[in-house]
Amino acid sequence: MKNIDLSKIKKTHFVGIGGIGVSAIARMMLAEGKIVGGSDTSDSAIIDELRKIGAKIFIGHSADNIAYDVDLIIHTPAAMADNPELKKAAKLNIPKLSYPEMLGLISKNKYIIAVSGTHGKTTTTAMIAKIVVDGGLNPTVIIGSLFKNSGSNLILPKSNYKAGNKNIFIVEACEYKRSFLNLEPNILIITNIEEDHLDYYKNLSDIQSAFTELASKLGLDDFLVCNPNDKNLASVVKSAKCKVIDYSLVSLGLLRNSFSKLTIPKLKVFGRHNIENAKAAFAVSEILKIKKEKILKSLSEFEAVWRRFEYKGKMKNRAKIYDDYAHHPTEIRAALSAARLKFPDQKIITVFQPHLYSRTKLLFNDFVKSFTDADKIIITPIYAAREEEDKSINSRILADEINKNGNKDGIKAKFCQDFNEIEKYLRQNTKKDDIIITMGAGDIYKVGENLIEDECEYE
Repeated sequence: MKNIDLSKIKKTHFVGIGGIGVSAIARMMLAEGKIVGGSDTSDSAIIDELRKIGAKIFIGHSADNIAYDVDLIIHTPAAMADNPELKKAAKLNIPKLSYPEMLGLISKNKYIIAVSGTHGKTTTTAMIAKIVVDGGLNPTVIIGSLFKNSGSNLILPKSNYKAGNKNIFIVEACEYKRSFLNLEPNILIITNIEEDHLDYYKNLSDIQSAFTELASKLGLDDFLVCNPNDKNLASVVKSAKCKVIDYSLVSLGLLRNSFSKLTIPKLKVFGRHNIENAKAAFAVSEILKIKKEKILKSLSEFEAVWRRFEYKGKMKNRAKIYDDYAHHPTEIRAALSAARLKFPDQKIITVFQPHLYSRTKLLFNDFVKSFTDADKIIITPIYAAREEEDKSINSRILADEINKNGNKDGIKAKFCQDFNEIEKYLRQNTKKDDIIITMGAGDIYKVGENLIEDECEYE
């Protein structure tokens, strides 16, 4: 960890300021009265919000964006060494921290609750945040999404940074490139472990080794909250020296370590995966000695965060539009299973944007089998994000394979070249009460936004 005294930092510049994590730190610096500037490749709603609260933001990366009086550069892990702003910072000897390094620095000497896992991190983090805020503990929270809860205790609605005065620091802990190893957690939640980020990790064993290293940071008085019966977590749990809390026992009323019996309340968010997220959040909240009644009330009031099965509105023909961040086969199955439970008799059309060539290629067979609860699948070109084009894989291949081998229930996949083609197809081939779900970690949500005629807050 680089030795930087943040109290002496007056002016900061963020490379990739529109990123969901980096923007949270920018909000924090603004809240502390620091001068904040930054840059990104394109405008976004997040950037608009940052400008409104005082950030000066450039579109496009250029050495000219870096002033001589900048005290600290904070950059997205996606920024390459040849980024002109990072090169200018090096030339001027301006200290640089990546987003994960900055998380480690700002959480130092805090009581850290880190939420990790391949799936469910964001929602679980948001659930814990709501319970802890409702419980009056006034935490600092950084999450990989935007808060959308309607409760008044989330003071910054649609914000991914919640400022607090006390020592509790709740953070979503990402495993990519072992980023979460910059944290020193006191309570570590592991929701699950599966193969992902295979552009960095060699295999599942390599991923497990990263989680094992993170869990090894926990001391005897710390807590690992997980499902120890999950075979993919076995090696992590075995090596842990801390107290292990089994959140899978919550719904059975068999909690150990003086935990109370519990029946999970009816949740506003639906799907079995959200029941698991709620169980993990409950277990953490009991460690913090929040009263059971407050926990249950908070969970019953919890609403989905941004891009987690988020209702967006209706088309002119009254078809309903939802948006979900799912970009891994397991997440797709969970989201569509939840949708089918909620809408058993309605036509479900999934508009899927594959995210990363490497993920699409390495998890290809799993993707083929992920859409069984959809009636129609529209697939866009792969969203490359940080990667160069890989001509050995494309979305046409995925659509063809779904139609050939993943088509047990008569599902038909259709490849569309661009958003205009998708929007035209949906206008011509949907009707009242059809369910359209845009799905992926890229910019696929824009399709839904372009189709909405009625932005109803409620379904």
